[in-house]
Amino acid sequence: MFLKNRQRRVPELNTTSTADISFMLLILFLVTTSMDIDKGLSRQLPPPTPPEEKMNEREVPRENILNIHILADNKVNVNEENEEISKLKKRIMKFVEQKRNVHIIRIEADRNSNYDTYFKVQNQIVGAYANLRNNYAKQKFGKAFALCSEDEKQAVRDYFPQRISETYSSEEGGEK
Repeated sequence: MFLKNRQRRVPELNTTSTADISFMLLILFLVTTSMDIDKGLSRQLPPPTPPEEKMNEREVPRENILNIHILADNKVNVNEENEEISKLKKRIMKFVEQKRNVHIIRIEADRNSNYDTYFKVQNQIVGAYANLRNNYAKQKFGKAFALCSEDEKQAVRDYFPQRISETYSSEEGGEK
């Protein structure tokens, strides 16, 4: 008997569903993975001043400076008095309203203080300015600050300028 030279076939795998399975796994990993949200401050730096333009330096009276000091044990002092962070917003609003155009909020943070405390203080400051600007916009333009036009927003910003100075203790260290 003659044996024919048969071509042997290699069995094939059915790969039609592998793309579906890989997409399902991708979706599973995207849904079950937690995404950490970074903390941050939304700040816009002033535009650089040309070297030929010098800033006009002027003395600011001590009573027009609100000193906020974040201590190493994460306590907050305002003008050398212990202050709770939750009451900081009202104190800042009162200070800025009184000294409206000639004020500075000076933050000094100890290098051993916690970032969380620093962010809480910053949030209180931003919240105070937001409330002041929103109230003034409602009074002057009859609408919330967010609904104002760019010119109206600039007028409100000029009325309540945000003046914040930050310093850090010169000691080595730091946490988190």
